[in-house]
Amino acid sequence: MGSLKDVRVVGGFWLLVRLFLGYEWLKGGLEKLGDPAWTGGEAGAAVTGFLKGALAKSTGEFPEVQGWYVWFIENVALPNATVFSYLVVFGEIAAGAALLVGFLTRFAALGGAIMNLAFLWAGTSSSNPQMLVLELAIVLVGSLAGYYGLDRYVLPGLRRQTGRAGEPAGKTHLPASPTGTRD
Repeated sequence: MGSLKDVRVVGGFWLLVRLFLGYEWLKGGLEKLGDPAWTGGEAGAAVTGFLKGALAKSTGEFPEVQGWYVWFIENVALPNATVFSYLVVFGEIAAGAALLVGFLTRFAALGGAIMNLAFLWAGTSSSNPQMLVLELAIVLVGSLAGYYGLDRYVLPGLRRQTGRAGEPAGKTHLPASPTGTRD
């Protein structure tokens, strides 16, 4: 059995985390995809109901939904409920699929974290806090989370194509050899 310093062992742990998160997001998005209140003729109805529920949680001595988010709901989200409906559905599907296959893992986890924050700000806890912590951890550990995934193959090519800070695109950053030259 490997040690925690072994990238294969640690990568395996992050694979399990990614699979859990990816499954949760993909399942949620696919359930909504077939629902007319999310993506059909009544698109926006489910989002409107959810947001009105959030507004109901914005009153009282200790409101669950803060005033700045109430403003966002009333002035941005509700008037564009149909757009937000599609954003939620396809955002969940995209984040889930990307996490499952380990493609642009940090970006997918960041997208999931933003959705979890939006749900939390709307006064809904459910599994959002746990998912948010795991997603932020993936963002922090970086490419290691995609070790067993497409990132292992895609990211090196993207790095070569985009270059590094201060280097022209296509130039790879190799450490100096013992003779002082770059290999």
